[in-house]
Amino acid sequence: MKDMNEDYAARQNWLGIMAKGPKGRVANLLDATMMRPVFTWLRAPEVGSTMVQARAGATGAPFNLGEVSVTRCALTLATGEVGHAYIQGRSKADAEAVAVVDALMQTAAAPMLQTAVLDVLDAEQTAKREARAAKAAATKVDFFTMVRGED
Repeated sequence: MKDMNEDYAARQNWLGIMAKGPKGRVANLLDATMMRPVFTWLRAPEVGSTMVQARAGATGAPFNLGEVSVTRCALTLATGEVGHAYIQGRSKADAEAVAVVDALMQTAAAPMLQTAVLDVLDAEQTAKREARAAKAAATKVDFFTMVRGED
């Protein structure tokens, strides 16, 4: 029997990468890579909101930080694969593109999409994180105690 945890972790990873992508980027990369396949909606894109929780100091008790807009949808390809999308924001086109890629990642097109869409998005996100970390590191102040020269 196939180990479902491995499939789940991989799918969770690619959905996370796409959900963090900038507006319109997944759709642009998908359209540059291939024609979108024929699909039917299981759940057409719809906009809603969800409560975001945070923790004080990353270890404290959770509290409700506020609401954020999300768009979700689900579709099925003509070959039977099901794709889902939950993205931040109000872009129905972006949710559709994420769901299409999710469904196609379960087909033979997965290696091509991994290279042309997911790896590109992951590299862009990594570069953005590193640039942000470098900018923060440039402002770092090291405090130390100076020892007086008196013996």
